[in-house]
Amino acid sequence: MKQLFLSLATIVTLFACNNKPSQEEAIEAAKQAAVDSVNAVNEVKQRTIDSMETVKNIRGKNAPATVHHSSGSNADNSAPAATTTTTTTEKKKGWSHTAKGAVVGAGTGAVTGAILNKNDRLKGAAIGTVVGAGAGAGIGAIVDAQKKKKEAAKQQ
Repeated sequence: MKQLFLSLATIVTLFACNNKPSQEEAIEAAKQAAVDSVNAVNEVKQRTIDSMETVKNIRGKNAPATVHHSSGSNADNSAPAATTTTTTTEKKKGWSHTAKGAVVGAGTGAVTGAILNKNDRLKGAAIGTVVGAGAGAGIGAIVDAQKKKKEAAKQQ
């Protein structure tokens, strides 16, 4: 019986640490990547069209016209307004280290609590789940805080 619980605990721990996305998530990510690439191409096309129209407007204003002999100068020396675009990097979607730690800790704690409490397995599993989830969430929060500090240091 102990070997059964030990092997179950090992399996739960190994599968809980698996970070690979499911097949549905992979399909959704591929769809989103396709939509993003089409949007990027459309944005480039629109910029090209806008720049061509700007050049057309400039040439239209500066096109040689009939010469008027007058004493005043009526030249338009204004340049088109420069457009700026900002790019934002999207944050990687997924679980935080706090959430991962809580889930892994809860699973491991439940199995360990059930193994260690021989009198009442359910009570041991419940206590183990709570303690494991708390410990895992705490460790994950520490890792998240360290990552935020590193990112803040990179930006400065």
